Amino acid sequence: MIGVLGGSFNPAHEGHLHISLAALRQLRLDQVWWLVSPQNPLKPAFGMARLSERLGAAVDMARHPHVRVSALEQDWGTHYTADTIAMLQRRFPRCRFIWLMGADNLQQISRWERWPRIFQSVAVAVFDRSPYSREAIASKAAGRFSRWRQNRPGRLARTPPPAWTYMHIRRHPASATMIRRQSAG
Repeated sequence: MIGVLGGSFNPAHEGHLHISLAALRQLRLDQVWWLVSPQNPLKPAFGMARLSERLGAAVDMARHPHVRVSALEQDWGTHYTADTIAMLQRRFPRCRFIWLMGADNLQQISRWERWPRIFQSVAVAVFDRSPYSREAIASKAAGRFSRWRQNRPGRLARTPPPAWTYMHIRRHPASATMIRRQSAG
């Protein structure tokens, strides 16, 4: 079972590692793959570090034998998460995947291209993240897929999609936005 954490990683930080380790433990995963996106279609290119820099920093930050870092979306030419998941499933047909994301992404996932397909293709684990939690649970996606919400994260790996869970874990204060602001200031 493989957890997939996609994102800009601009920059990768301790919070990414924190949720990856929680996912390994609580979801009983074999590995977590960080997919460093070449360019998030919903984020401006201005202020985005080069992919090679973000990838290198993510490798340095991952520093765990069960966390792998790659730029598969760049290699495959996929731009949207739904397409990346479909490609993962084609390329690795014997693997089961769980999409990992923070509450901030659940709050706005309905803006993603073909977002329902993500929930229909893989199980999804959403990690508590301040200050987004309340809005995330009340989001369009949470409402649409409410009947498939699982309350026992350890069972998520064995539940066919659509299935998702909200992970109440100790929050980590790291934020890429805050790190960029501190670096600039």
